[in-house]
Amino acid sequence: MTEYEKMTRGLVYDPLDDEIMREQSMYQERLWEFNQLKPADHEKKQAYMKEVFAACGEGCYIELPFRANWGGAHLHLGSHVYANSNLTLVDDGHIYVGDRVMFGPNVTIATANHPLEADLRAKGLQINKDVYIGDNAWIAAGVIIVPGVRIGKNAVIGAGSVVTKDIPDNVLAVGNPCCVIRELVHTNP
Repeated sequence: MTEYEKMTRGLVYDPLDDEIMREQSMYQERLWEFNQLKPADHEKKQAYMKEVFAACGEGCYIELPFRANWGGAHLHLGSHVYANSNLTLVDDGHIYVGDRVMFGPNVTIATANHPLEADLRAKGLQINKDVYIGDNAWIAAGVIIVPGVRIGKNAVIGAGSVVTKDIPDNVLAVGNPCCVIRELVHTNP
């Protein structure tokens, strides 16, 4: 099994493998070009997201700059997702984002992790765990989401929170580590 196959299957792998580095480099080049676009270049921004992202629904918008290890190639966006500036994705694994999700500025979502075993870490090895964010979630400014976390639909994650465990549907959660504060009641307008 190649290192790339290990990476895509969530196994411990070497992220500095030649095949991985070649492919990742192509995405980094395209991401650099994306980040040079002018605010009014809506069509070019949409084209990048449709071509590079693993999935991109309708009406998605990302304020630049945008950072991603794989340029967003492992990012699955639903429809009408809004991301404020400096969204940072460690998208070595997959990130699944539902419909109508909002990201405040300076949000980081990481899928890559390093082994706890020191000898494996010394070899530079890595393991990826996918992240899932449900429909209509709001991830406020400065939130950090660690590998393997699931955030439920309609959840609100307060500014500056560090999400280290799953967050259920329909709750307000804040803090470091992020904890549920209360349930949210939703009404239809």
